[in-house]
Amino acid sequence: MSAVVLTSENTLAQSGRAPCALGNSVCLIGATASITGWLQDLPLAGLALVVFAATFLAAAAIYLVVMALSVGARREAFKAFSPGMLPPMGLLFALIVGFLAAQVWSDAGRAQDAVNREASALRSVVLLVHAFPGEPETRMNALVRRHIREAADEEWPAMAHQRATLSVVSASLAQALQLAVDLTPSTDGQRAAQRAIVDSLQSALDARRQRIIVSESSLNWVKWTGVILVALLTLVAIAFVHSDNRLTAALAMGIFAVAIGVSLMLIAAQERPFHGEFAVRPDVLIQVMPAP
Repeated sequence: MSAVVLTSENTLAQSGRAPCALGNSVCLIGATASITGWLQDLPLAGLALVVFAATFLAAAAIYLVVMALSVGARREAFKAFSPGMLPPMGLLFALIVGFLAAQVWSDAGRAQDAVNREASALRSVVLLVHAFPGEPETRMNALVRRHIREAADEEWPAMAHQRATLSVVSASLAQALQLAVDLTPSTDGQRAAQRAIVDSLQSALDARRQRIIVSESSLNWVKWTGVILVALLTLVAIAFVHSDNRLTAALAMGIFAVAIGVSLMLIAAQERPFHGEFAVRPDVLIQVMPAP
C-alpha cells in the first residue's frame, strides 16, 4: 500500500509544470489572480483604511450624482421610487455576504483541520518510532524535523501567496515513509508499530496535500463583483428614496456605507486561509517537532 502511495506521489510530481528549485519543499509558480490583489499584502489597519475609504468615496459619489440629478421631473421620478425596494435589496446584500463569509470561514476551518491532522500524525510517528531505538529512530526524527522546518520556512510563505503546488513532493516525508517500509521488525510489538508508523506518515502526506489545496482557495472575481454591485445598487436606491431630503439621504447612505465597509472588511481580511492577521500558522507543527 505504501509503495502505491510513493508511486502516485512520484507520478504527480512528474505531471503538470516542471518543478522549480525550492529545497525539497514546494515550488513557486505564478501568483493566483485575485480581485483583492495587492490588498492582501497590506496590514489589517491598511486594509481597513482602503476598504472604508473606497466605500465612502463610492457612497459620496452616488450621493452627489443623485442629488445633482434630482431636479424637476427627475426629482419626482426619484421620489416615486418605492421604499419597499430597500428591504429586499438589503436582504439580498446580506445573503450574499453571508454566503461569502461562510465559504471563507469554512476554508479557514479546513486549513486548520489539515494542519492539526498533519501535526497529530507526525507526533504519532515520533512516539511510535521509539520501538526502533538507535539509527532508525534517529533518522526518522531527523526527517520529521526537516519536514517541519521546510513546511514552516518555505511552504507557509508560498501558501500565503497561493504559490504552493502539489507538483513537488515533500522529500522528507517520502524518505520517512520509505524508511518505515524498510524497517525490519523482530517482535510483534515492532510489527504493530511499523504498520502504525506507515499509516501515520500516509496521513501526514494526505494532510499536507489538503492544506496546499486549501491554500489555493479564495473568492473569485465574479463573487466580489456581485457583492459590490448589489451594495452600490442599494446605495443608489437609498439615494432615490430620500432624494427630497439631503440630510436624511446622507445619514441613511452613511450608515449603510459603514455596514458595507464592515462586511467587505470581514471577508477580505480572512479571504486566504494562510495569509493575513488571522492566518493559520504552523505553530502546531512546530510544537510536535522532535528534539535534535
